[in-house]
Amino acid sequence: MKKWDKWISAVGGVLLLVGAALQITGWIVAPYIYLVGAVLFAYEQVKYGYDGKNFIIRRLRRQQILGAMLLVVAGVMMLCMKRSEWIVCLSAAAVIELYTSFRIPQEEEREKKK
Repeated sequence: MKKWDKWISAVGGVLLLVGAALQITGWIVAPYIYLVGAVLFAYEQVKYGYDGKNFIIRRLRRQQILGAMLLVVAGVMMLCMKRSEWIVCLSAAAVIELYTSFRIPQEEEREKKK
């Protein structure tokens, strides 16, 4: 099943990018494309938890889930608000996701060495 999980996450990421790019052009279907991608991506982020004892990794996983939820909120903002407030939410989500994507593997490697 891991193969499907990677595909779902990749498709979600591509739909996120395409939807955000098309939203800037003003295409009417763009928020729906983005929202489908955000839900797929967030589902894959939330699906796997961390059952270990490392406090730092648990904190980073919570931050990662927060970033995934902010991606979904940005999609809802695209639908509800006709201006560009969604960009602030998307930017915050992108920073959180980028930070956790680097820090979680780093902490997991440090935990393996112990």
